[in-house]
Amino acid sequence: MIRLRRAWFQIHKWLGIALAVLIIPLSLSGAALVWSDWINERINPQRYPEVGAPLLAPSVYAASAKKIAEPGERIVSIAFPDRRGSVQVTLIKSTAGSGRPPRAWAWLDPKTAAPIERAGTGDGVLRVLHIIHGSLMWPGPGRQIVGWIGVAMLLSSVSGLWLWWPLKGSVRRGLRWNRRPDFNSNLHHTGGFWIALPLAVLSLTGAWIAFPTVFSRSTAPAGPGGTAQPLATPELTVDQVLAAARSLNAGGRVALITWPTDKKAEWSIAMKSGATTTDVKVEEAGASASLVPERPQSIAQTMRRIHEGHGMPLIWQIIIFIGGILPAALAVTGIMMWLRMRRRRAKHRRNMGDLVEAEALAN
Repeated sequence: MIRLRRAWFQIHKWLGIALAVLIIPLSLSGAALVWSDWINERINPQRYPEVGAPLLAPSVYAASAKKIAEPGERIVSIAFPDRRGSVQVTLIKSTAGSGRPPRAWAWLDPKTAAPIERAGTGDGVLRVLHIIHGSLMWPGPGRQIVGWIGVAMLLSSVSGLWLWWPLKGSVRRGLRWNRRPDFNSNLHHTGGFWIALPLAVLSLTGAWIAFPTVFSRSTAPAGPGGTAQPLATPELTVDQVLAAARSLNAGGRVALITWPTDKKAEWSIAMKSGATTTDVKVEEAGASASLVPERPQSIAQTMRRIHEGHGMPLIWQIIIFIGGILPAALAVTGIMMWLRMRRRRAKHRRNMGDLVEAEALAN
C-alpha cells in the first residue's frame, strides 16, 4: 500500500510540475468562458441594442451582410435576437483545400440592418480565450495537446484524491484545514479534495471533445472535399424559405436560418416559442418544408454541454468556474510545495554534511 501511494505521489507530482505552464492558461480561460455571454455584453455593448420593433425581412439582413463580406465569403447562417442583441450573420470563406476554412461574423442593427461590427476568427477577447482553451493558440496539434492535458488532469484528480485520503484516522481528519503547517499545503490539500470529482468530470469531457473519434464510432470526418460549403447562389431566397417554414404553423419567432450546402441541399430553420425550439427543414429543390423530428441529444452534445456549462443549472456553472480557478491555484501551490521540499532536503543534506565533518574532526 505504501509503495502504491508513493507511486501515485510521483505521478501526481510530476504531472503537475510538467504541465503547470499549460494548465494555468487552459484552466483560467475555461473559467472565463463559463460567463462568455456576460463578458461579451460588457466588452461589446454595441452588439446588444434593444430590438424594439418587428424584425425586417431576412433578405434585408443578408444583403447588408454581403456588402461587408470579403471576396469569397458566403453566408452560413443568420441568427435573430429576441428582445436585446444584434442580428448575427456567420460567414465562411470558400477554399479549395481540405483544411478548416476561416470564418467571420457580422453584427447588424435589428431595426435598420446597418452593420454594427465585423470580426474574424481570432478577433476579440472571447475569441482569443476560445482559441487558448481549444488549442493553446497552436493550430493543428494544439487540439490534441489540450486533449492529452485533459487525460493528465484526470489522472491528477484521481491520484490527488488518493493522496488526500488520510493514512490514519477517519475521513473527518482529512477534512480539517490545518493538516499541514503552511497555507499553501493546506490550500492544495483542501481545495484539491473539493474540486477532485468535478475536475475529473471536466477533464474527461474535455478529452472527449478533443478526441471525438476515440470515444464515439458514430463520429466521422466530413465527406470528400472536406468542410461543407454553403451554396453561393441558392435557388430559393431566404424570404421564400422562411415563408415555407411558417406555412407549417410551427409557431414562435425565427431564431436561426442556416443555408444549404454542397453536401446537403436543404435549409434549416429554428423557430422558438418560449423555451421550446421547433426545427424545420426546407428542400432547396421544390421548396417543400417539413418538421424535423425531435431527436435525443447525442453523447457528444451532452459532453460539450457538461464541459461548457451552457444551458446547465447555475450551480453547475459555478462549479465549472471554480473548477477553472482552483486548478491554476493548485498548480502554483504544488510547485511551491515542491520547491519548499527541495529546500528542506538541501538543508538536511548540508546539516548532515556538517555533522559528518564535525565527527571526523573530533576523531
